[in-house]
Amino acid sequence: MAISPPSDLVLDVVKAADPLEVQAAQEKLKANQAAFAANSLAEAGNGFTSAVDVLDRATGKTGLGDTKNRAKTEEIPQTYRKFEAMVLQNFIKNMLPSDSEDVYGKGATGDIWKGMMAEQLGNEISKGEGIGVAKQLYHDALKKQEGRVVNASADQNDRSVALSMVDEFQRKTFGTPTADNKSANDA
Repeated sequence: MAISPPSDLVLDVVKAADPLEVQAAQEKLKANQAAFAANSLAEAGNGFTSAVDVLDRATGKTGLGDTKNRAKTEEIPQTYRKFEAMVLQNFIKNMLPSDSEDVYGKGATGDIWKGMMAEQLGNEISKGEGIGVAKQLYHDALKKQEGRVVNASADQNDRSVALSMVDEFQRKTFGTPTADNKSANDA
């Protein structure tokens, strides 16, 4: 009777183990295998961004991975893009699955990794066309600078009227004498 020690030992351990623990171990192995495959694709240049590039070229749109058309888009200051990235980060973090401990890990560490992923996705989306938040805020700021929004300015006449109103208010409030030496309370 011949035995194969490595395979018999593994089978004995699997048979003796709790079925839920075996299933959890198998899921972790699958997750690790998927992560390794994703990293291998990314290192070979066939990862997520290259897939998005292929889709962008097919549809003619600019998207996450389209670095060629980014220079052609309107130049929006970095401050507005960072704000849009922050807004997108919050949206994306809330959209990511909350029961994904296999992907991000458990506890505070998993929350940190999830937040970092949301931050990176938000930054990448805002680099291209984004969702329009940065562009709208930038155009609103330009409209204000162009004078489309009324800028209150005062000439000398307006200033003297304002000063006389302040003087009159002080006289009435504090009872200081007026020009004809009567107090405001006597009037």
